[in-house]
Amino acid sequence: MSVFEYTAKNATSGQILKGTMDVPTRDEVIAFVRKNRMILVSVREAPTAIRFTLPGGGIKTRDVVIFTRQFATMINAGLPLVQSLSILAQQTENKALKEVTKAVVYDVEAGNTLADALGKHPKAFTDLYVNMVAAGEAGGILDTILLRLATFLEKNDALVRKVKGAMVYPAVIITVAMVAVAVLLIFVIPTFSSMFASVNMELPLPTRVVIGASHILTRFWYFIAGAIVLLIFAFRSYYGTLGGRKTIDGLMLRAPVIGDLLRKSAVSRFTRTLGTLISSGVSILDGLEITAKTAGNRVIYDAIMQSRQSIAGGETIAGPLHTSGVFPPMVISMISVGEQTGGLDEMLTKIADFYDSEVDVAVSALLSLMEPIMIVVLGVIVGGMVVAMYLPIFDMVNAVQ
Repeated sequence: MSVFEYTAKNATSGQILKGTMDVPTRDEVIAFVRKNRMILVSVREAPTAIRFTLPGGGIKTRDVVIFTRQFATMINAGLPLVQSLSILAQQTENKALKEVTKAVVYDVEAGNTLADALGKHPKAFTDLYVNMVAAGEAGGILDTILLRLATFLEKNDALVRKVKGAMVYPAVIITVAMVAVAVLLIFVIPTFSSMFASVNMELPLPTRVVIGASHILTRFWYFIAGAIVLLIFAFRSYYGTLGGRKTIDGLMLRAPVIGDLLRKSAVSRFTRTLGTLISSGVSILDGLEITAKTAGNRVIYDAIMQSRQSIAGGETIAGPLHTSGVFPPMVISMISVGEQTGGLDEMLTKIADFYDSEVDVAVSALLSLMEPIMIVVLGVIVGGMVVAMYLPIFDMVNAVQ
C-alpha cells in the first residue's frame, strides 16, 4: 500500500479540495475522484519521511546558503518557481536537502505557498527563513529576500564558527591533560609504587599523594566513571528546567573572558537577525519572537520577549533591554535612536557589523590568553607527577652517597 496525496476541484462550486488516500495504485485515487464527481488537478505519491540523523545526511548551513543563492539567481532570471525548485532538487548534492526540495516542489504544485511548503521542514528551514520568504512572496521581491537570506546565513554561520573555534583549543588541551594523567596513574605510577614498596622506605608527601591517586583510580575506576555519568545526567536534567537554564546561562554571561565573548556574539546575532527580518518586511512583533528563539541563551531570550511585550503595549524596545542588564549601553542607545528616527533596521545592521569585529577581537584575546595558561597547567600537572615520583629516587641516591 502507498499513500497518495491528491488535489481536486469541485465541478459545481469550483472549490479546491485536498486529501490523502492509502491505496495500492494511483488509478484507485483517480477512480475515487471521478466517482465523487470532481475534477482531478494532481495526484502524486506522498514523499516519504526524511531522516536527518543518518551519517552524512544532515543539512548544514552551508548547503542551505548555496541552495538559497542559486534559488535567488534563478528567480531573478525569470524562471518559474516550480522549475527553479526542480532544478535545485536535481543538482543539490546533499541527499537530505534533495529530498526536502522534492517535497517542497510537490507541495507548491499542489497549491501551497512556498513559505508554507518550506515550513513543513523545520530542520532544513528555520522560522526566520520561512517568515522572510513569506514576506518576499507577499511583497513580490522573493529574489531580493533570498539574496538577503543567503548573506545573513553566511555571516551567522561565520559567527558561530568563530565562537566554536575559540572553545576547541581549551577543550583539546584539557582532554590531552586528562588522558596523560590517566595513563600515568594507571600504567606508570604502579611500577614506581612496586619499586618503592620493595625497598621499604618512607616516601615524601607528594609521592604518597600521587600513589594514593593511582590506587584509587585503578581499584575504583567504575565508581569514578559512574559518578561522572551521574554528574553529567544531573547537570543536563537541571539545565533542562527553566530555572536551571536561566541560572547557568546567566553564569556563563558573567564568566570572565568567555562571558564577554558570549555576550558580544549574542548581541551580534540578535541585532543582525532582527535587522534582517524588519528590513524584509516582517512585523517587529514577529521579528522579536523569531529572534528570541535564535538567541541560544535563556537570559537573552527573556530580555527579548520582554521587549516584545513592551512593543505590544505601545512602548519602546530599548526600555526592557536596558532593564535586563544584558545589552551594553551603546547598543541600547543606538536602538533607541533607530526607533526615534524610523531607521531601526539600518541601525541594527550597523550594530551587528560592529560586534562582528568585536567578536574577532574577543576570540583572538581568548586564544592568546588560554594558550599559555593551558600549557602551564598541563606542565604543572604532568611535570608535578613526574617530579613527585622521582623525589624518593633522589633521596636514595643521597643516602648512598
